[in-house]
Amino acid sequence: MNLTPKQLEVLELIKRHRGSHGYSPTMKELSLELGVSKVTVFERVEALIRKGALHREPNKARSLSIADGVDLPDSGAVRFPLVGRIAAGMPIEHCQDNDSLSLEEMFGPRVGQKNQTFALRVAGESMKDEGILDGDYVLVQQQSTANNGDRVVALLPDGETTLKTFYRENDGRIRLQPANPEFAPIIVEDCQVQGVITGVLRSYS
Repeated sequence: MNLTPKQLEVLELIKRHRGSHGYSPTMKELSLELGVSKVTVFERVEALIRKGALHREPNKARSLSIADGVDLPDSGAVRFPLVGRIAAGMPIEHCQDNDSLSLEEMFGPRVGQKNQTFALRVAGESMKDEGILDGDYVLVQQQSTANNGDRVVALLPDGETTLKTFYRENDGRIRLQPANPEFAPIIVEDCQVQGVITGVLRSYS
C-alpha cells in the first residue's frame, strides 16, 4: 500500500491515541496535533479510507480504526528533515536538499515527538569554542525570534545563512557572535532568525 508521509503521520496519531485512550481522536484533535486545518485532516482521512488503510463506522463518533494488515513504521524512530549545510565560518548561500537525518539510523533507537525541528550539518570552525565542530549536526527549533545568547540559524540580508550566537545591541543592530577568536562578529541592521539551536549531534564512527 502506497502511503505518503503525511498519511502515515495520521495513522500513527490514530494508533497512539487509540492505544492510550481506547478510542480514536476527533478531527479537531487530529487537527491540533498535526497543526493543520480540519479540512486538511478530513481530506487525509478520506484518502486513507479510499486506500483501505482506515475504517470508519457510519454515523458513529470516534470510530476510526486502522485496517488489518497495515504496517506502520516504528513510532520510536526519530527523523528530521536535512535541509542543507550551514556555514560556521564565512556565510554560504542558503540551500535546501530533499533528504532527512534519522537519529535511529545514526545512533540507534530513540524515542521522540514530531515537532518543528530540523537538522543542519555544520561546515566550518567558527563555533568550536561552544562545542559545535565542523561536520557536526545541529538540531534547530524553527522559530522567527531569539533572545540574547541564543545560538541561531540566521538568514542575512544578502541571502546567506550562518550559525552564530545572537545579540541585539543597544543601538538596535544585531551582532552574530562566533565562538572562535579567529572569526570576527557579523554586525547587521537586521536579519531573519530561522531557528534556535536545541542540540548538537556528532558521530565518531
